Amino acid sequence: MKDASERPEGRRESKRRETSERIIEKGLKLFVKNGYEGTTLDAIAAAAGISRRTFFYYFRSKEDVLLAAHDSGFRDALKPAMREESPDQAPLDAVQKCLVKLASRYETKESIVFDRLMQSTDALRARKEAVFVDTERILLEAMCELWPSPGRRDGHRLVAMVAMGTLRLALDKWKENDAAHPLAHYVRQSFTLLKKQF
Repeated sequence: MKDASERPEGRRESKRRETSERIIEKGLKLFVKNGYEGTTLDAIAAAAGISRRTFFYYFRSKEDVLLAAHDSGFRDALKPAMREESPDQAPLDAVQKCLVKLASRYETKESIVFDRLMQSTDALRARKEAVFVDTERILLEAMCELWPSPGRRDGHRLVAMVAMGTLRLALDKWKENDAAHPLAHYVRQSFTLLKKQF
């Protein structure tokens, strides 16, 4: 049972989460309406009903707002989902199953809009690349926990790199086809193509 000193912290955390979500929601609407370059940090703060100073308590930049909206919790879910896979299968098969399970996290109605925004400037394209590199690192860490032998680390790293490339191809196909099928369909299709190459 929580004591009284913990309850205010819970309310503060809840308020913080609600404010963060409001900033992301208002920021996304402004990005869609005005474009990334045409949206100022001050405009996002005003739309969210907060001061510029308060904005910086939550985010470092408007770029961070867009990235927070784009992630949909995928990276937070990746490591625990990967650790749930059986180590009695090939690492590439385990990664494929994991990514298929998590594919729906990318399938928000805003996903294609996010992607267009992320392609709108050189800085955002670079940040998008950095997100994939970070996701690859998270996947590698999970694989090293699932198969802890130090001698397998380089192999795990290679699988993580190839898997992220395969996911990127699936995301591109999904967007090119205007989400005609669930993203999981394109993930499976891309992994099938990958396996045919070897």
